[in-house]
Amino acid sequence: MAKTLFEKIWDRHLVTTLPDGTAILYIDRHLVHEVTSPQAFEGLRLSGRRVRHPELTIATMDHNVPTDDRLVIRDPISKAQIEALAKNCREFGVTLYDLQSDRQGIVHIIGPE
Repeated sequence: MAKTLFEKIWDRHLVTTLPDGTAILYIDRHLVHEVTSPQAFEGLRLSGRRVRHPELTIATMDHNVPTDDRLVIRDPISKAQIEALAKNCREFGVTLYDLQSDRQGIVHIIGPE
């Protein structure tokens, strides 16, 4: 029987299925942005761990980027989140498409691109 595109992708990423039916999937690309990533990086830092495959991780600044003058971030919380992402990417060796990058964009769009 023919498989759907979803089934083909699922099968290629399925590591195992646990007895309770929970699927363990291999994730081949991690997309990171400035709003929720500080907690993840801090968790790694506190546990003494690194990003397992930084070459498979791409970060971009998109949630706090102004629409008028994108290089001047006036909101202090937004500025702090953008600065934290840059610092964390440097520390953990993650590729960052920052505000000066021609590849910077919406996190949900840059993945497929």
